[in-house]
Amino acid sequence: MAFTRITKDRGKLRIQDNLDDLATELVEYIAELSEVSVKERGVFAIALSGGSLIGLMGKLCQAPYNKTVDWAKWHIFWVDERVVSKSHTDSNYKLAKDSLLSKVPVAPSHIHSINDSLSAEDAATDYEFALRQMVKARTVGVSQLNDCPKFDLILLGMGPDGHVASLFPNHIALEERDEWVTFLTDSPKPPPERITFTLPVINSASNVAVVVTGGSKAEALRMAIDDVEPDTPLLPARMVQPTTGNLVWFLDNPAASKLEAFRFAESDQLLA
Repeated sequence: MAFTRITKDRGKLRIQDNLDDLATELVEYIAELSEVSVKERGVFAIALSGGSLIGLMGKLCQAPYNKTVDWAKWHIFWVDERVVSKSHTDSNYKLAKDSLLSKVPVAPSHIHSINDSLSAEDAATDYEFALRQMVKARTVGVSQLNDCPKFDLILLGMGPDGHVASLFPNHIALEERDEWVTFLTDSPKPPPERITFTLPVINSASNVAVVVTGGSKAEALRMAIDDVEPDTPLLPARMVQPTTGNLVWFLDNPAASKLEAFRFAESDQLLA
């Protein structure tokens, strides 16, 4: 049962029966945004997270996207990164490089990874400085509402606890409003040292896509999207709400299984 539905204030839901169809829809969405951004701005500024999201982007390396996407105009950033060596298995950069970036003609100078020789605090400061230079050069847009960068697309995953990027439930990093990039030395999920975009940066993007798969995330997804009781904990994923941009959720059936929209769709299918 594949369908798309617009929610009242939580964006658009795109739900697919299986991961292959989900990957196809995600890659088509990315390619379309890339084409629009290159036409409008001459560049496509995209920020990635890690995890299974990167694997789902693999079809970008295949026809027709490997030829039709204007890779020379891509600038790639990371929404969050583990403060480890770029060759470490925990590195989001390594995951993206091995699975995607080494297979498409993106200019090395357009791949903006962290300085992995620095401490978490210094790496965050350094990455924010580099990002500010990109905004000054208009490689990355700027929000009209604040001075935050306005990425063409920010891609997020979500954990079973409802965390996005490296913004975890009840963590002080959720409260950061002045910095663009902050750091953690006590991540509840290893490795403990990380840098992450703050919520104001995520919510300033032109487009935010959250990719969620698997039944272990169904309850957190319900709490992130559906109307919930007033005393329900406010998950980081629910705090993702672009100020003027678009929010799209790419979901498989197990992840979406507890959503009100999914249950209604199942009922409609039974009645059809």
